[in-house]
Amino acid sequence: METGSMEDKLLGSREEEEGGDLKRRFFTESGKLWRVAAPSILIRISSFGMLVVTQSFIGHNSELELAAYALVQTFLLRFANGVLLGMASALETLCGQAYGARQYHMLGIYLQRWWIVLTATATLMLPIYIFATPILKLLGQDTKIAEASQVISLWLIPIIFYFVFYFTLQMFLQAQQKNTIIAWLASTSFALQILLQWVAVYKLNLGISGAMGSMVLANWLILIAEFMYVFGGWCPKTWRGFSKSAFYDLWPVVKLSLSSGVMLCVELWYNSVLILVVGYMKNAEVSLSAFSICLSITTWELMLHVGFLSATCVRVANELGRGDAKAAKFAISVVSSTSLAIGVVFFVLFLVFGKAISYVFTSSEEVAEEVSSLRVYVAFSVLLNSIQPVLSGVALGAGWQSIVAYINIGCYYVIGIPLGLLLGYLTSLQVRGIWIGMICGIAAQTFVLICITQRTDWDLQVEKAKARLDRWLLPDTNESDGNTTSHA
Repeated sequence: METGSMEDKLLGSREEEEGGDLKRRFFTESGKLWRVAAPSILIRISSFGMLVVTQSFIGHNSELELAAYALVQTFLLRFANGVLLGMASALETLCGQAYGARQYHMLGIYLQRWWIVLTATATLMLPIYIFATPILKLLGQDTKIAEASQVISLWLIPIIFYFVFYFTLQMFLQAQQKNTIIAWLASTSFALQILLQWVAVYKLNLGISGAMGSMVLANWLILIAEFMYVFGGWCPKTWRGFSKSAFYDLWPVVKLSLSSGVMLCVELWYNSVLILVVGYMKNAEVSLSAFSICLSITTWELMLHVGFLSATCVRVANELGRGDAKAAKFAISVVSSTSLAIGVVFFVLFLVFGKAISYVFTSSEEVAEEVSSLRVYVAFSVLLNSIQPVLSGVALGAGWQSIVAYINIGCYYVIGIPLGLLLGYLTSLQVRGIWIGMICGIAAQTFVLICITQRTDWDLQVEKAKARLDRWLLPDTNESDGNTTSHA
């Protein structure tokens, strides 16, 4: 009996130690997670909030202008956002892994290479925004909405080039866990934009031009401040000045960017295709306005979890770069449980306050009622959005962009959109049918990514990360080999 009692005590003591160790590891990893996630969440909420606030100012001005802005923002702007953010996300993978491997000098070179590639890409996209009205008419959109969209579309051109530098600088600083500065700048700019738009729209009666011009000005002020931070010496290890090396090996950058771009583009364009489909429905102005309001609400809440996506990418990439497979797996577990817990809270909130939120964007009772009919579906979208971005962050951190691109195409365009069309046009569900199709596509993608993540050999991923970094590595010669042409 005494022997059994001693064994029980030893076993209990061991379990307590393991439990205590797990608790310590969880809180330690949570600390690392929130150092990246908290600023990233603030950045995403502030950045997307600029679009939402602009929508709110325009929406209270005119129902036609609200529908036009919804079409341009969700279709044309998301097109550019998908391409540029998707291509920039490959930089996040490389910077995160290089920083983990202590190849600090390569981060600045990677940054400059992506500037070159993304600037060229943004320039090639300009005709889409210059000829927005003819393109939208060609796609069968309502004539009045298409014509009202032209002014808004032209105002987006400076935003597109802002994306080039904003996304890449964010990836560069985030990999070093220096994105707090961007968070402060983004939140300050967000507050400034609200003030500028209030003056421009309500006091000076400048309408769309006042709302859009204020957004452009606020965004570019952030960017100028970020350039000053990087060039001013606050990143001494990773920014060594402009380098000739940035012009070497651009083709591998293009290939990696394209595979990464396809992955995120397919995901971000999913909603764009759906908003285009809604534009063909009867009473297009009301349907489009209600769908875009729900999409804006869910996307703004999604920015919380996109912050976790960024944190997951950084943590997984850092640990793979360091060669620690177990730490990468544990980081995924911690961020997944944290993001899901937050998603459950917002699921309940949207069930309760779905209709009330719509009045922030519109004064139309008809639009508000349509939004109310979608609130249950919106709540389930919010719940799925708490899981899916984390899994996408795992894919980015591990460099699985090509695989996930195929998964996204299958789940969104083979399952989600066809199902949404069937339910939206062949039943009485209308807009609700489109939204149900969207939910099914996201659910299918989430399920597949969970299966892949669980079955992954993370030791093999460490080896692949090392091989990728070795292939891109250049010697850290500073100025001695003449590579560095100028310093900020």
